[in-house]
Amino acid sequence: MSKEWFSTDDRSVYDVETSAAGPAGALPLTDELLRTSPSGDLFGWTQDAAMGWNPADLGRDEYLILSTMGGVRAPDGTPVALGYHTGHWEVGLLVEQAAKEIRSGGGLPFAGFCSDPCDGRSQGTSGMFDSLAYRNDAAVVLRRLIRSLPTRKGVIGVATCDKGHPAMMMALVGVRDLPAIVVPGGVTLPPTSGEDAAKVQSLGARYSHGLISLEEAAALGCRACATPGGGCQFLGTAATSQVVGEALGLSLPHSALAPSGQLVWREAAVRSAQAVMAQSKRRIKVSDIVTPAAIRNAMVVHAAFGGSTNLLLHIPAVAHAAGVPRPTLSEWIDVNCTTPRLVSVLPNGPVDHPTVRVFLAGGVPEVMCHLRELSLLDTSVLTAWGETLDAVLDAWLTCERRERLRERLLSCDNVDPDEVIYSPARAREQGLTGTLAFLRGNLAPDGAVVKATAIDPSVITGDEYHHVGPARVFTSERSAIAAIKGQGGTQPVAGEVIVLAGCGPSGTGMEETYQLTAALKHLKWGNQIPLVTDARFSGVSTGPCIGHIGPEALAGGPLGKIQNGDMVQITIRPLEACGTLDLVGTAGENKGSNWGAVELSRRPIRDDLVEAKGLPDDTRLWALLQSASGGTWGGCVYDLEAIRRQLAGDNRSERTAALGPIQ
Repeated sequence: MSKEWFSTDDRSVYDVETSAAGPAGALPLTDELLRTSPSGDLFGWTQDAAMGWNPADLGRDEYLILSTMGGVRAPDGTPVALGYHTGHWEVGLLVEQAAKEIRSGGGLPFAGFCSDPCDGRSQGTSGMFDSLAYRNDAAVVLRRLIRSLPTRKGVIGVATCDKGHPAMMMALVGVRDLPAIVVPGGVTLPPTSGEDAAKVQSLGARYSHGLISLEEAAALGCRACATPGGGCQFLGTAATSQVVGEALGLSLPHSALAPSGQLVWREAAVRSAQAVMAQSKRRIKVSDIVTPAAIRNAMVVHAAFGGSTNLLLHIPAVAHAAGVPRPTLSEWIDVNCTTPRLVSVLPNGPVDHPTVRVFLAGGVPEVMCHLRELSLLDTSVLTAWGETLDAVLDAWLTCERRERLRERLLSCDNVDPDEVIYSPARAREQGLTGTLAFLRGNLAPDGAVVKATAIDPSVITGDEYHHVGPARVFTSERSAIAAIKGQGGTQPVAGEVIVLAGCGPSGTGMEETYQLTAALKHLKWGNQIPLVTDARFSGVSTGPCIGHIGPEALAGGPLGKIQNGDMVQITIRPLEACGTLDLVGTAGENKGSNWGAVELSRRPIRDDLVEAKGLPDDTRLWALLQSASGGTWGGCVYDLEAIRRQLAGDNRSERTAALGPIQ
């Protein structure tokens, strides 16, 4: 048997060649190059010729195209090897388009790859332990790849989804003295008949409660992603990150949320290649584009879209990588108090339009035009075109592209584009509230966040959501979803508060808990049960789901002291972008938040709080480093100076600096 390990039926495999003629031609070397250039630059040309590039064409300006491409596609698009998700399945086509344009423009394109995971695929699994930590690691790898081609004149990043796109933004803004641009990977289309990629993730919970049949679940699950490329059809983290990248000026105007695979999507890569070469000629650097004003603009656009809470982690991380101040909690509150939500989109409503309709209705430029009228934007900032935002918005309002695509939405889907992207007056008529609310209280001394705009209006009285109920405590997502499905312990009942503790950075890598929020959304009693946790949520989560609670339970946070039956009080005031989260009593008796603060100071941490079994050492290291660097509210970054100070024994709180003063 052992001999068969080395056997083969094809004898030609033994016909091994031992030398080759090598590429024809000669390198365009000069006396000066040979005398003054590093050997690496010269050997690089040797490598380029070996890979098949015409040596006569070497010496051109070199541009690097980085992407999160995953899987192997045959020329006809069929899979040779699958990727992790549709978001990176087609981005190689964008890389190809950009490369061809660079070549035709007289440049020399290079390409590198760092693929990304799928948060949808890893929901409820140990794969989620690596999700958020991956972002930092990928940004480091991508920056190393950029620096490893020291002759590049500019960089294009191509990315789509929840962690790959923020990592790409962090990488590109981190190389501050280069021209750089991000090409967003766009969105997949919804099925003509069926469920979207958000609702379909609740199949298990609905089936467990007899709401759908096995046959229905199988058919719906098969066709929810109706096209092979792009991020999910809802305004989750992937779509929000694309929107934010455009608002920052890192992506071309009206490139976010384009339908993957279509001509309008491919065109963005071509125009992005033109733009980065133009930036190089004009000596525009990424640091000229991503400024404190651009960060503020991105926060405003995030609020106007009703974006994912995960961007509370990613926008500060981009700011940190760019070397500009990270937003404070007070700044987030101010933005969400003053910025109206203008976009009607899945999952926020009021009509659950898929993201492709937002693109056709005008996307980011259309929203920014409304925000400009409200004087909420700094329009003097530069865009990826190298022109001011003010000039770009002026051009947008009168361009054929805007007119034709808005007409297309009306003719194809019979949808008025002004009913997808509202004017501020129309948004008020529809009762849209601010996007986020930030909570503090004796259970969240460092703060917590909820996507207030996605709470069912039926549970809001006046301008306030108010709930007091007994806690149902879980210390793992697995036990919580089992109870919700009726498969383990007593099923939660309306009026209770699900407390999921120990799932922050130290416990699980700050896992995303969408399977819980999806189940609650699609069960008839779900909107009567708030969820509070030190974990985070998918951008498609809805309802009174309060996350990012700090300090996290395993770091001694009071959430880790809650017991079953404790009375938890939640107030959320969307118009003020604030609220409270407190322990107020036990056994059905409300004793007030002051009593709760004293009671929590006496209690020890629950003895069943432990880090998740199998939490990788890589993630444990990430948790320590980000904690030393400002923690969750600082964007979960690696802050070199903060870590250096801690190693030197200076233990001043970085978390306090990240939070900033509350006005």
